[in-house]
Amino acid sequence: MSEDLETLATQVGHCLQRTGLRLATAESCTGGWIAKCLTDVAGSSAWLERGFVTYSNAAKQEMLGVAEETLATWGAVSEAVVAEMARGAIARSHASVAVAVSGIAGPGGGTATKPIGTLCFGWGLPEGIAVETVRFGGEREQVRRQAVAHALRGLLERCLARGAPA
Repeated sequence: MSEDLETLATQVGHCLQRTGLRLATAESCTGGWIAKCLTDVAGSSAWLERGFVTYSNAAKQEMLGVAEETLATWGAVSEAVVAEMARGAIARSHASVAVAVSGIAGPGGGTATKPIGTLCFGWGLPEGIAVETVRFGGEREQVRRQAVAHALRGLLERCLARGAPA
């Protein structure tokens, strides 16, 4: 794990520990990399509840309860889908917060409206769901690494906003 991801994961863990929140991850294009970074932190079992790797649309529906209609209307790489992924991760676990990600890491799969490097993020919190779409540059590995870092930074920012020091 790179120093940056290790530092972010450790900071997220400290913040979750201090707030008493438990986390679930719902990952598509990152394939469990967010959960891997978090479980690299010693003591993560105190605040990481579980991770869902839902690469296919069927897995998103079966494991997280993403509606077929949402996928058909918006596509897997959409704020609507990651919002449902985050809600589903919380509803289908013992977690109180969640992070969800779905995107196009490349080298294929991009379109004019959703080019390679387009990723959607969802953060589920007790006060609601926050979503964001970001475009990253680079090759597949670089896009995925940037996605993991962005997801962790988003978790940290939202945890810190709850008043817990990192």
